[in-house]
Amino acid sequence: MTSELTSLLWVSALTSVMWIPYILNMIMVRGLMNAVGYPEDPEPLSPWAQKMKAAHANAIENLVVFAALVLIAHAAGVSNDNTVMAAQVYFWTRLVHFASYTFAIPWVRTVSFVVGFGCQVVFVLALI
Repeated sequence: MTSELTSLLWVSALTSVMWIPYILNMIMVRGLMNAVGYPEDPEPLSPWAQKMKAAHANAIENLVVFAALVLIAHAAGVSNDNTVMAAQVYFWTRLVHFASYTFAIPWVRTVSFVVGFGCQVVFVLALI
């Protein structure tokens, strides 16, 4: 497996577990029956859990683009030091973005998002 595919695996694994803390908060706040049901007027999640849920949604949206680029590069046989580094940096930017979004750390969330976008641009440039 290429380094880029390994990074995609880790990004996918990270994204796949991001929901656990905010769902646990949902169960704590609403109770199990309302958490698994469709209550008319559900209790809101804790502020940190609301932010975490939004960060998870953002991670999913960006995973679609990142995964497509990594898979296209792999299919095209495009791999170099830049794509390897971009794929590895992308994982860390998503982790930092998730934490900084959850804990409302100004600037860090935005910078980590922009760096992650830059990683996607590296793949686009390598492919064209």
